[in-house]
Formats: sequence, C-alpha cells, structure tokens
Amino acid sequence: MAPVNELLQAVHARLSGDVVLTALVGPDGIVDRRRDAAALPCLVTGTVETRAYGTASEDGLECLLDFEAWSATGRREAEEIAARVRALLDDADLALAGARLVSLAHRRTASRRVAATRHYVAEMRFRAVVE
Repeated sequence: MAPVNELLQAVHARLSGDVVLTALVGPDGIVDRRRDAAALPCLVTGTVETRAYGTASEDGLECLLDFEAWSATGRREAEEIAARVRALLDDADLALAGARLVSLAHRRTASRRVAATRHYVAEMRFRAVVE
C-alpha cells in the first residue's frame, strides 16, 4: 500500500475513534466527500497533495492534507470541529505498517461562510513527512 494511503487510514482511525469528535459530527460524520445539508455537521477529507521529500540516505514523502469542517448552524460549530481535529492530529504519533511518520503538523485553519449555501466551513491544512 502507498504510504499516503497508510497515512490516510491512520488519520481516519484516529479521528473516527475519538468520542468527542464523534459527538460533534455524529457517528457517520467523518467522510471523504460532502453529502447533502441534512448530513451536516461533518468533517470531510479534502485535497491530498504529495511530493518527493527524500534525503541522501532516506526516501521520503511530503503530504499536504486538507480537511473541511462543515456546519449548517454557524462558524462556531465549524471552528469547534476544527479545534478538535487540530488537537487530535497536530504532532500526533501515528503508526504506519509500511512506513514511518516523521512528523504531522497543523499549518493553517481558515473559516468562512459559503454564500451559495449559507453554510460555514473551516478549512485546515496539515503537513506530514513520511519515510
């Protein structure tokens, strides 16, 4: 399995195994694509970008992971979900079967109202390095 897929599985397991996050988004609220508004709030895995990040002695991969916390009720709910995701993933030590996670760090969070739907989204970016 590709290291990025192992990383995504480990991240999903960490997020879906947390009772606080599950209480915020519901038991089926951690998804890889946004569904209809009836399924909000939810946490969506967004863009996943990878690039080579090796050294002279180790092969490596840099992964940029985007997550979106969606809310139909307001910015506060989206930000609460984002804060819990940051607490769970920033500097997390996740076990990967065929690779080693060197680092996982929160890079940014930006929240906004989506005018077309009147929903709120908090967009987060994490940077991971895998060897």
